[in-house]
Amino acid sequence: MAGPRHPVSVSGAALVQTDRLQMFAFSVCWSDDSDTFARRSWEEFRRLHKTLKETFPVEAGLLQRSDRILPKLTDASLLVHWGRTGRGLARLQLLETYSRALLATGERVTHSPVLTGFFAPQPMDLEPVLPAGSLVILPAPQEPLPGPTGSPAIRSQEAQSLHCLQPFSTQDTWGQPFHARAQEALDVLLRHPSGWWLVANEDQQMAWFPAPYLEEVALGQGRDGEWSLGSSGYQFCASHSYESSQADELSVTTGARVRVLETSDCGWWLCRFQGRTGLLPAAILQPDGLGTLLSGPWLHLRVDGGEDREGEAQSSPKSPQATTLPPTVPARPSRSAIQSCCCTITCEALGQDPGCHGPP
Repeated sequence: MAGPRHPVSVSGAALVQTDRLQMFAFSVCWSDDSDTFARRSWEEFRRLHKTLKETFPVEAGLLQRSDRILPKLTDASLLVHWGRTGRGLARLQLLETYSRALLATGERVTHSPVLTGFFAPQPMDLEPVLPAGSLVILPAPQEPLPGPTGSPAIRSQEAQSLHCLQPFSTQDTWGQPFHARAQEALDVLLRHPSGWWLVANEDQQMAWFPAPYLEEVALGQGRDGEWSLGSSGYQFCASHSYESSQADELSVTTGARVRVLETSDCGWWLCRFQGRTGLLPAAILQPDGLGTLLSGPWLHLRVDGGEDREGEAQSSPKSPQATTLPPTVPARPSRSAIQSCCCTITCEALGQDPGCHGPP
């Protein structure tokens, strides 16, 4: 590899907020073709902007205004809809624009330790769960989603089509039977930290559904029955970098997101990363808390925020024996937990009172 890696693109993924704190989640793609998630606060971006101006006075236009290439960090107006949440989403969009402008300034800035260090995975980014009481809010898409006239406002949320792994029956938001068939496509409207997600089928019937029964839509199978890059797997992230020493192993960087295809009790798991399938030591893999919420099935996370130790790493040697992770239904959250994490807009979109909706 020619030199240390550097970020090549940054996209705003979600607003993560608690009662006291707002964090902005970004998907970061790197020059080594890996991608990570980063959570940063508004104050951290302000400190980054100040440091960049001090480190690159010419690019900041401090010596001559005409030389300025560093973008300005613009804050969102206080007069926005939906109060604190609305301003947070506005800030997320502004920070995405600011980050992309930074990456367009040239190698002197984009390859600098200041910028690469800012977007590099921090300990908080690698935590397997989000802070208790976190609310993950997805930004609305640029273009309105297609749908019939008068469809619920919740449809303005970012929807991702996932497949149901196995048949599962529950009730919809109106108490009517909701049956999902194996491989049926469901649109995910809202991802709740409990592991129960709000989905809609092709008939626009909405229901709370266990996330472990959902998988990303695969691109298909290749020749000789081998899965293509789009094949499903459980998403984990690497807590430490690892350099392969055998032909059947993978190399990953800290924070890299991988798909765990099979686990075993020998301490080595079969994974897929950057189009390659190989083994990684289970000791460096942990559930990808934020990544799981945003782009894949819920991974062994309990509603109380703890970590399921079912797949805990062992230190025994490699073994070809492995077992596929089965879907598990997360514990149903209490009504108060749902009420505290769903906004009034969502309640109105579902046509129910704030205290009366949620997983049945």
